[in-house]
Amino acid sequence: MGSPGSEIFNEFTKLCKGLVLILVGVHIVVQLIPSSLTYFALIPARTIPFGWNLITASYVEQSIQGLVVSTLGLLFMGKLLEPIWGSKEFLKFIFAVNFLTSVCVFITAIALYGVTRQENYLYMPLSGFHGVLAGFLVGINQMVPDQELPRLKIKAKWLPSLMLLLSMAISFFTPESATYLSILIFGTYMGWIYLRYLQRKPESKHRGDPNEDFAFSTFFPEFLRPIIDLIASKFHRNLCGKSEAFIDTLGYSLGSAPLPGSDPIEASRRREKGARALEERLAAESLIAAGKKSEELQINGTNNV
Repeated sequence: MGSPGSEIFNEFTKLCKGLVLILVGVHIVVQLIPSSLTYFALIPARTIPFGWNLITASYVEQSIQGLVVSTLGLLFMGKLLEPIWGSKEFLKFIFAVNFLTSVCVFITAIALYGVTRQENYLYMPLSGFHGVLAGFLVGINQMVPDQELPRLKIKAKWLPSLMLLLSMAISFFTPESATYLSILIFGTYMGWIYLRYLQRKPESKHRGDPNEDFAFSTFFPEFLRPIIDLIASKFHRNLCGKSEAFIDTLGYSLGSAPLPGSDPIEASRRREKGARALEERLAAESLIAAGKKSEELQINGTNNV
C-alpha cells in the first residue's frame, strides 16, 4: 500500500509533474550558482543579446515561497484544465502566455526607464511562473464561471480580479512584491487574449471564445465595465476586425447571426463539461478521503481488539 503522499501525487498529470521538476531543478541551479540568474531571468538591459530570457524567465523561481506557490498552483489547476483542453493545447497555452507576458514585461520595463531614468528597471531580474498561474485562473473562469469553490465560498469568475486586487494591495506595503505585479497583470490579460482569440476549438473548428459572457470586462464590477469595454474594443477591432470582415463577405451579418464560436449552445456545453470535470474530481477526492478514514477506523478497531 502506497503512502498517502504518493497517492495524492499520482493523481496529478505527467505533464504537470514534469513541469514541476523543471521549476525545482532551475531553482536549485540558481541557488547553487547565483550567476546563472543572469542567463535565465528576464533582465531588460540584457534581453537583446540573451533573447531566450523571454522563455526561460517563467521557469525561474528566486524564492522558496514562490516555488511552493507555483508548484501547488500548477499541479492543482493543471489537474482541472489539462484533461479538458488536452495535453498539447495545455502546453501551447503555457508557452504562449509565458512568452507574451515576458514580451509585455520587457516593453513595460523599457518604457518605465524611458520615463523615470531609473536604472533599476533595466537591471532588476524578473522571473516566475505566476504569470502562467494567473492565466490558469482565467481558464477556470472560462470553464466554470458560476461554480462556487468549496471552502472559499466564492464563484470562479471572480478569481482573476480578486488575485489582481490582492496583489495590488500587497504591493503598497511590500515594495519588493511590485516586481511580481506586472507579471500577474500581463499574465491575466495574455491568458484571456489566448482563450478569447487564439485557442483552437476541435469541436467547432474555430478559434477563440467570442461569447459575451467571457468579455474581459466581466472580470470587473459593473460600474467599471463601460470603461473596460471601451478600452477592450480597440484590441478587439485590431485582433478580430479582419476575420469579421471576411465573415461579412460570406453573407453573414453580425447583427443577425452569431460569430463562429459564440453559439450559446456551444458555450453552455463547454461550461457543463468543465463543471462536470470539477465535480467528478471533487467527488473522487471525497471518496479517497472517506476510504482512508474507513481504513483508519478498521486499524484502530483491530488494535483495540
